[in-house]
Order: sequence, then structure tokens, then C-alpha cells
Amino acid sequence: MEKKFLNDGATFKDLAVGFGSCIATDRITVDGRPVGFMYREEPDHDSDSGWRFFAGDETDDYANDPDNLEIYDVNTIANYDPGITPHLSAPAGTEFVREGQVFKKV
Repeated sequence: MEKKFLNDGATFKDLAVGFGSCIATDRITVDGRPVGFMYREEPDHDSDSGWRFFAGDETDDYANDPDNLEIYDVNTIANYDPGITPHLSAPAGTEFVREGQVFKKV
């Protein structure tokens, strides 16, 4: 089944260029939910930023199904939710949860 993404990449702005790739769930890019939980782990490879983005309402079964996740450039996810951008320089091992309109470090 082909995914129907909520936003058209041709309209994206340069909000978070140069960070590399990340993993995000379809709850963000297909369903249009804002990022509710984000964490940074040690990168898997040279172009990986280590960032992982979730809406925060995904079940374990949903999050463990690779069909519900994709690899994106971090700038793509920043265009879906610009609220992540102030936190992108945080080191590996950092986690944030959204409380209202702001992200709090966990």
C-alpha cells in the first residue's frame, strides 16, 4: 500500500538543514499529528542524526511495525512540526515530551 503523505515536499522550507536523516512514524507524516515525543540516540550510520520522532500516541504494536515508520531528512519533520527545531542540537541520550505547545526535557 502506498502512503499518502499529508504535506507536499515541494513546499518545504529550509528549517533544519544539515542534520541528516531521522526516523518518524506515519502518525506525523500521514495522519498529521504533531510530534509529541522525540529522542536522540547514537546514530546508526554517518548520515543518521540519531533523532526519532513519534506523535506520542502510538501503541507498542504500531511502533514495532516497520510499515508505520520511514526514514526522512530531519528538515522534512521540521516542516511538519517546526516546534522541534530549537531542540535539534541536543546530544544523543536526550528525550523530549510535548506538554501543550512546548517540549520538556525528560
